[in-house]
Amino acid sequence: MPGGVGVEPVDGGEGLTLTFPDNRLTVLLFGAFDAHLHRLEARLGIACYPVGNRVTLMGPPEMLERARGLLTVLYGALEMGQRVDEARVEAGILALERPEDGPDPLDEAAVLKTPLREIRPRTPRQADYIRELTRRPLVFAIGPAGTGKTYLAVAAAVLDFIEGRVGRIVLTRPAVEAGEHLGFLPGDLQDKVDPYLRPLYDALYDMLGYEKVERMLGRNQLEIAPLAYMRGRTLAEATIILDEAQNTTIEQMKMFLTRLGEGSRVVVSGDVTQVDLPSNRRSGLSHALEVLKRVEGISFVWFTHRDVVRHPLVKRIVQAYEEAATREGMAAGRLA
Repeated sequence: MPGGVGVEPVDGGEGLTLTFPDNRLTVLLFGAFDAHLHRLEARLGIACYPVGNRVTLMGPPEMLERARGLLTVLYGALEMGQRVDEARVEAGILALERPEDGPDPLDEAAVLKTPLREIRPRTPRQADYIRELTRRPLVFAIGPAGTGKTYLAVAAAVLDFIEGRVGRIVLTRPAVEAGEHLGFLPGDLQDKVDPYLRPLYDALYDMLGYEKVERMLGRNQLEIAPLAYMRGRTLAEATIILDEAQNTTIEQMKMFLTRLGEGSRVVVSGDVTQVDLPSNRRSGLSHALEVLKRVEGISFVWFTHRDVVRHPLVKRIVQAYEEAATREGMAAGRLA
């Protein structure tokens, strides 16, 4: 075991006491105010009683063994100088729940190490997505908000740039009105569309810092622009991300995909259930998923409510909408 983690059974056979050698690492393992242990309690149905560098686990034997294994692995990660945070604990719990395809908390191949942040998959599907982002020249990420589609794509793009695989990053979104009217917003065109691009700026600031992002913008190593600015261009040696792709028209999607140049990688992300186009216009994303599904060299990664990593309530909201859509689809089929 890492660092000689001690394991002692509790009288009665329904508990284990784990002893960790390094008090400093134990504090990090348990989390602020024992938050990581509380997460284990809630998800595995066990009770955790920490005292100093020891924790007693009580509950069903199978769950105790899972918790022991995860805490031991995470302690080993801390000994190796790696970070154990909420995201990593969550990834480990998911691996316990779905061991056949869960992300390994120690799998360094599934980690995106940007200058300011180390980003790990929090669900098995996110781990799949990271792998596809490093393998394919064109990746479609489809699913609800909060699943990390855009954030992970930006992280992979930053890594491509930092490691010299591409010379620039291009991030774009269609400036489609979602019930609001651009014409009534103040400022020139750039001022009007900047709010639509703000999530992309935020992700970059999170990974590179404000000054680095501004320098890259000034050197044309980074471009954040509405989709309309992509027309007539060929983008070589670049990572290009199209966000909110469900709001492209068929013509816009075809235009964008044909911008792919030599040595470039393209990521297209969107949620086909949240289209803001007029009702008489078909989503370019939905159309592309049908047209391109058999084209070699393209990867499609589908996210569901299980991959939502925002507030737990968001996951339940997305699940409710997914179930409602299924019921409505079944009802429409019966009527037909």
